[in-house]
Amino acid sequence: MATEEAAGSVNMTEYIQHHLHHLQLSVGDGAFMTINLDTLFFTVLAALTFLVLFVRVARRSTAGVPGKLQCAIEMVVLFVDGLVKETFHGKSRMIAPLLITIFCLVFLMNFLDLLPIDLLPWAWASGHSLAGHDPAHAYLRIVPTADLNTTLGMALAVFLLIQYVGIKNKGVGKFFGEFLTAPFHAEGIVGKVLLVLPNLLLRLIEECVRPVSLSLRLFGNMYAGELIFILIAVMTLGSSLGTFSTWPLGLAQFLADFGWTAFHILIITLQAFIFMVLSLVYLSMAAESH
Repeated sequence: MATEEAAGSVNMTEYIQHHLHHLQLSVGDGAFMTINLDTLFFTVLAALTFLVLFVRVARRSTAGVPGKLQCAIEMVVLFVDGLVKETFHGKSRMIAPLLITIFCLVFLMNFLDLLPIDLLPWAWASGHSLAGHDPAHAYLRIVPTADLNTTLGMALAVFLLIQYVGIKNKGVGKFFGEFLTAPFHAEGIVGKVLLVLPNLLLRLIEECVRPVSLSLRLFGNMYAGELIFILIAVMTLGSSLGTFSTWPLGLAQFLADFGWTAFHILIITLQAFIFMVLSLVYLSMAAESH
């Protein structure tokens, strides 16, 4: 009995570890750099899906009664555009298109988490086996935002845009001058000199926290969501239809999977919205003078 429990524990551990392992390519001697190929593939797939949908709707849009897809996209565009007009007071025509892209791309990448947890990995393992390779080494993770490399890369891109928008709206001198004069102010030369170091320290901390906050919030939520789907799948791992315990466990698994999927739809939408809104707020703060 103890041996069977130990074997089940090992199988469960191997199952979880297998699902959390990326399809990787090592570059250079001594693995100088490792590329997560599955993350890159599904990120590009989400980006192409976004482009195809928006280009198709833009070319087929009509002034009359819109279709369901056109109506949904128009709602997103109008909502984000209105949000930008209310929040961003600088001068830049790229902010609204940028935020629409961020929201839709993050949402599409998050949406992949709603696919059955074993569907694409099973198909990939089957193809791996047909090609004569060991299916145990056929790794595949399909949610790009559950990879810290993806979320950190997007957050760093937003960070660079913040610096660009700030310099464009204020000029180089005023933008970097605020590093020394805000948030604390003082009258007189002596007071201003004494506050240079605290202002610089707080501004550097603020600038560093922004990409960290953006990346870790999205990554943490999506990684946790993916892990919960894996743990739900483990409930009937290795069980057979002949055993009595399979039926209540299967029913519990179905209910848990259905409930978490319904709740996770809200999470993936909310996380895309939060990433977009925080990017908008940071860009707006960079464009406004202190």
